[in-house]
Amino acid sequence: MRNLWIVAAALAAGLTGAVSAQQGVSPKGIEVKRITPPNSRFASAIWAGDTLYLSGQMASPVAPDVYGDTKAQTLSVLTKIQALLKEQGLAMGDVVQMHVFLAADPAKGGKLDFDGMNQAYDQFFGTSQQPNKPVRATVQVAALVQPWGLVEIEVVAVRSR
Repeated sequence: MRNLWIVAAALAAGLTGAVSAQQGVSPKGIEVKRITPPNSRFASAIWAGDTLYLSGQMASPVAPDVYGDTKAQTLSVLTKIQALLKEQGLAMGDVVQMHVFLAADPAKGGKLDFDGMNQAYDQFFGTSQQPNKPVRATVQVAALVQPWGLVEIEVVAVRSR
């Protein structure tokens, strides 16, 4: 299962090749495992004890070179996060913190689509099947790394004991 998640993390990052997993112990005695795609300047995920820190995720295309509006991109990102969490034995209900970065949508007159993001978010959090909601910060950014990007989300999840 761990190997599947490593492959999924590499694919989610849009990378090919092996992903390294570095394990160690922090100075305070907490086991730390870093999952790093090849040639990456950062880890795609870090386990620190029972806490998983998942780096920012962006949308996958819905068709070649088509990424959709803010709602579609948020659905894509949250579905990707859900799959990455599942590979680690976690679920969306284990997410305790979320940072959402929104860029202005040219189709909305250069304004961010906060409502579109929330419509997608509401399909994953606060539902009858999954009532947990994480603490969340949502900020507007001038732009994201990918020119088509309207949404990037990073999460922190905690494994239940």
